[in-house]
Amino acid sequence: MTPQHRISNLLRARALRAAGFTLIELMIVVVIVAVLVMVAVPSYLHQMRESRRTEARNYLVELASREERYYATQNAYTPTAANLGYGGFGSGNPVGSGFYYIATPAVPDPNNTGQPSFSLTADPVTGKGQDLDTSCASFTVESNGKRTALNSSGADDSSVCWPSQ
Repeated sequence: MTPQHRISNLLRARALRAAGFTLIELMIVVVIVAVLVMVAVPSYLHQMRESRRTEARNYLVELASREERYYATQNAYTPTAANLGYGGFGSGNPVGSGFYYIATPAVPDPNNTGQPSFSLTADPVTGKGQDLDTSCASFTVESNGKRTALNSSGADDSSVCWPSQ
């Protein structure tokens, strides 16, 4: 074998070895990807929950304005979805992307309370992931403009859940 053939064989062998990855290099890449996933996934889930909260708040504000329009023409608030041009209330009728539903409005008898009022509440649909949101478990809008939110333990968390107040 000539020296040129020997050098050519050595270069070919080196090229084949350089074309692959060692197990250590592969494990380092796996660890880096795992760390990135551990940081990115919770952040992504948090942002998704935030956007779904916004959707629920927007529906409540829209329905409150529909209640006010109804009151302007009928001189009373209504607990009936059809009167507000809305599809329906309750857990069988999720709004928007399907992560929240609007409970039937609480419209007390004005003869008992002294003045007409309403209260609208958005609750998460069970099993869709938003029910795991411990900070903002439900949202409420009242006829006097008061906006409240409860966390999963039932405590008031309005300052976190209604950030624009």
